[in-house]
Amino acid sequence: MQTVSDYFGSLVFDDRVMRARLPEKVYKSLKKTIDEGVSLDNQVANAVAEAMRDWAVEHGATHFTHWFQPLTGITAEKHDSFISPSPDGGVIMEFSGKELIQGEPDASSFPSGGLRATFEARGYTAWDPTSYAFLKGKTLCIPTAFCSYGGEALDKKTPLLRSMQAINKQALRVLKLFGNEDVKCVRTSVGPEQEYFLVDREMFDKRKDLVFCGRTLFGAKPPKGQELDDHYFGSIKPRVAEFMEDLNEELWKLGVLAKTEHNEVAPAQHELAPIYTTTNIATDHNQLTMEIMQKVALRHGLVCLLHEKPFAGVNGSGKHNNWSLATDTGVNLLTPGETPYENAQFLLFLCAVIQAVDDYQDLLRLSVATAGNDHRLGANEAPPAVVSIFLGDELTAILDAIEADSPYNAAEKTVMKLGVHVLPKFIRDTTDRNRTSPFAFTGNKFEFRMLGSANSIACTNIMLNGAVAQSLKLFADELEKADDFEGALHDLIRRTIHEHKRIIFNGNGYDDAWIKEATEKRGLLNLRTTPDAMPTILEEKNVSMLTGLKIFTKAEIESRYEIMMENYVKTVSIEAQTMLDMTRREILPAVERYTKELSDTLASKLAVIPGLPSRYETGAITKLSTLADQIDAQAGELEQAVLHLKTLTSVTESAFYIRDAVLSRMAALRVVCDEAETVTDERCWPFPTYGDLLFGVR
Repeated sequence: MQTVSDYFGSLVFDDRVMRARLPEKVYKSLKKTIDEGVSLDNQVANAVAEAMRDWAVEHGATHFTHWFQPLTGITAEKHDSFISPSPDGGVIMEFSGKELIQGEPDASSFPSGGLRATFEARGYTAWDPTSYAFLKGKTLCIPTAFCSYGGEALDKKTPLLRSMQAINKQALRVLKLFGNEDVKCVRTSVGPEQEYFLVDREMFDKRKDLVFCGRTLFGAKPPKGQELDDHYFGSIKPRVAEFMEDLNEELWKLGVLAKTEHNEVAPAQHELAPIYTTTNIATDHNQLTMEIMQKVALRHGLVCLLHEKPFAGVNGSGKHNNWSLATDTGVNLLTPGETPYENAQFLLFLCAVIQAVDDYQDLLRLSVATAGNDHRLGANEAPPAVVSIFLGDELTAILDAIEADSPYNAAEKTVMKLGVHVLPKFIRDTTDRNRTSPFAFTGNKFEFRMLGSANSIACTNIMLNGAVAQSLKLFADELEKADDFEGALHDLIRRTIHEHKRIIFNGNGYDDAWIKEATEKRGLLNLRTTPDAMPTILEEKNVSMLTGLKIFTKAEIESRYEIMMENYVKTVSIEAQTMLDMTRREILPAVERYTKELSDTLASKLAVIPGLPSRYETGAITKLSTLADQIDAQAGELEQAVLHLKTLTSVTESAFYIRDAVLSRMAALRVVCDEAETVTDERCWPFPTYGDLLFGVR
């Protein structure tokens, strides 16, 4: 019987394959490129391409593609076959170093935010050798970056790699001050937990809102939701278990370290969590994970919903971004050790994160800003839109002592006694896991919990890497000039704590009192919606940091603003028009149909017994008729708003009009439609209800 270890990574051209197939000299040269960023020469590229082609063909591949991540938020690929004509009329399988390193896809239909002119349709893809090539069906997929004809980044990977390069450079400067001469590289690592819903495919196909928008735009609350908390960590249903088993096998073949799976809080909601890996690889893996989830679900007669809020009234889905820093010598720089109070290196890196989150809270917030995530943030299921850091009692007490320049008395670790002799005693974790915190320290990493389930993790990690790199740069600039390193270090840590402690909050982030304290007393930002958050990327301090660290050019920053705001406008516009279509063509006819049934029934009764009391039929007909009029009126209001939206030419003006006018009209229309659902015979209702969708997979 084949075990997981037998087939794990079997579809990946990974280090094991390269070591076995490449000449030793070529392998060592490629490893220098991967580990140290040394340029790849053409001879090495040709040798790697030949070995990669042979391996892929042996596994049944006929095509190759440069697999990239444009600014659509999903992946893209153009397939080319390996075949080339031979003189005898046959074909040979060819793949050159040039084809490996560079591709030239048409860039005309990808979002550019004004970075390229219409006539400059050509784009370039460039091989990312730090992320392994893999097989998908009969196609060799080569992870690449994507840029315009003029060299501007048109993707999410290029700025991510730049941000990793920036934090590596600044972290090395700081580590050298502590005498770490053996460290050659510092990498950020990420483990993104992925939440999702599974619904029956037949039911999915009957709902236009799910098909067009990925979320339900209508739906009355069923008698049971998540009130009993009986779904969370509950027994996994057989159909879902089969899906998870199939999904794991597909991911493991691709070298994706899928580790944990369980039922989440809401009915039909589940989670998959991987083991941490280098950030750009984790980003590639998460994009693959989302794609494969959806493909595998279809094989099981299911649909995987990745929208942040597919159902009102139950929890939405997030993607917790567990982020840490580690050296190539195996040291996690965010591990406090047994005596964190005495661990100056840890404290300095901790302070760098605290300062970064405080200084660039707006960038972190906008990195997760989408129309879908706006429905989720602050809804007592996810963190509020206010960014803060949870450190736990021990670390907070240590920072307080340092700020006060007073001794820290380390309390003994609390032993948890469970009251049953056969159960083990264990040490209580002083960090805890505050689920209401947007940015929580969880032992040796930070968990950023604001990210939406459908988002690429690239944007968040670009901003996080950049913000921390900027803090480390400022620290290194100051400490490198110091005559007394120890004294300067102490003063720097103490000053940083004092200046940025406002961002630290260990309490209940769902409490309205916290939002008031955060904004009115601490001066923290509360950017509730995407139109509120996105303009902050254009502020001088943010442009200065991102361009100064060479993560983005100014033009690239402006393009991201345009693309994200335009995506917000298009997303909500599609939702609004879908609501109108469903209202006019499905909901109103259903209500009218049932009203007629009741009217016919009433007429039949009165024909037999004139004057017969008919309170039920009369009351129901009156209510349904009133609701039909209200639905029609609210649909008219929304229709007028959509028509006005189409007259606006500025993406900024359009986004704010949606925030202020369109969304409220959509909500008003939903209220009356959902009420109509509760009084309409279910035989007449035109699409599956929440009860059907949430409890239909058994």
